[in-house]
Amino acid sequence: MRALAAALVLALATPLAAQGPAPWRSVDAATGQITELAALERLARDFPDSTSVRLRLLNAQLAGGEGDVALASLEWLRERGHVFSQPAQAQIPQLIGAAHAEAARGLLLPAAEVIAASTIFDTVQAEAGLIESVFVADNGMEAMASSVSRRAVFVRSGGAEWTAFPITGAQSLSGIASAADSSRGWIASADIDGSSGNLGGFTGIFEVTGDFGNPRRIAAPPGVKVSDLAAGPDGTVYASDPEGGGIYRAPAGATELSALVAPGTLRSPQGLAVSADGQRLYASDYRYGLAVIDLATGAASRLASDVPIALDGIDGLWRYGDELVAVQNGTSPMRIIALRLSDDGTHIVGHRTLEQAHPDWTEPLGGSVADGALYYVGNGQWERFEKGAPKPDLPALPTQIRRLPLGL
Repeated sequence: MRALAAALVLALATPLAAQGPAPWRSVDAATGQITELAALERLARDFPDSTSVRLRLLNAQLAGGEGDVALASLEWLRERGHVFSQPAQAQIPQLIGAAHAEAARGLLLPAAEVIAASTIFDTVQAEAGLIESVFVADNGMEAMASSVSRRAVFVRSGGAEWTAFPITGAQSLSGIASAADSSRGWIASADIDGSSGNLGGFTGIFEVTGDFGNPRRIAAPPGVKVSDLAAGPDGTVYASDPEGGGIYRAPAGATELSALVAPGTLRSPQGLAVSADGQRLYASDYRYGLAVIDLATGAASRLASDVPIALDGIDGLWRYGDELVAVQNGTSPMRIIALRLSDDGTHIVGHRTLEQAHPDWTEPLGGSVADGALYYVGNGQWERFEKGAPKPDLPALPTQIRRLPLGL
């Protein structure tokens, strides 16, 4: 029975009100192995907006026969729109016990509400392989997409077909960022898919000023695999390492990345966004929520929320006015949300669900904000590739680039 409970996706007893910015609890691989009930309760207090943590806690509650608090956990999940799989919906009432089974059934959302608000901006040909991110210029026309498997940038100009521009020495290409004045851009290069084609390639960031054939190189420290990028108003570029757990930066003109947030502080940092005043960096930890990094000191705090919202499972992250726009592909259902920030930028005071459970999605991935819209990869194809090559029974498909209006 305990093994069956561990296979479910589960949560916490009572909602915990946001108390404003709080110190970020350092997390690592060992944190993800915590199973003892009291320790999970503490973890849930430290990360009160993470469904991942709360699902682990509900797992422990069910395994321990804690039916009353398990009901409260289900209520917490329902309030945040969590939808269990059909097998889990059948199993949870059995696991919680006869005394609470009927109440548990009433707290399980039967299905996700579909919100399909985007349209297809363009389609990148299947030959481009595994597309991870897309950048669209402010005019809403010119665009580029990064290919993990082809280790090339694909460029669209004036509505023409996407054209491949290989970068000499590149490993798998992923995150893309641009300077505010579009005078330069940055592309992350690292072995993020285990491909043999990455052997001996450059790890770090390519800075492009118009010539893909000879970009400037910003090297990553040994062992660091950069992925998501963001640029500050002063030209500093920031990069996250989702495997090692660190966040790195390079001021304008630098040739090497240096640590801003040391590995072991965050577990799996992904999307990054810089505050309008350039003083803070918002970073998503895929399992634990959103962090706020003081760029003067490197100190990490938790971005608290005054409203009930799940903040884990965030892949892409961008600032749009006084909001953070997030692609949440690690939640059930997957969604794209806008989080309204307080005037001081230290906590969340409101949110909007922009898109959810789109029927054409596989896995929404990276993109950029331009022309009042989020442009993003709608049908991520990671499940179709293995070590840089399409799986024999799952050939690559054309990649949909979708446009989602962000207007209030």
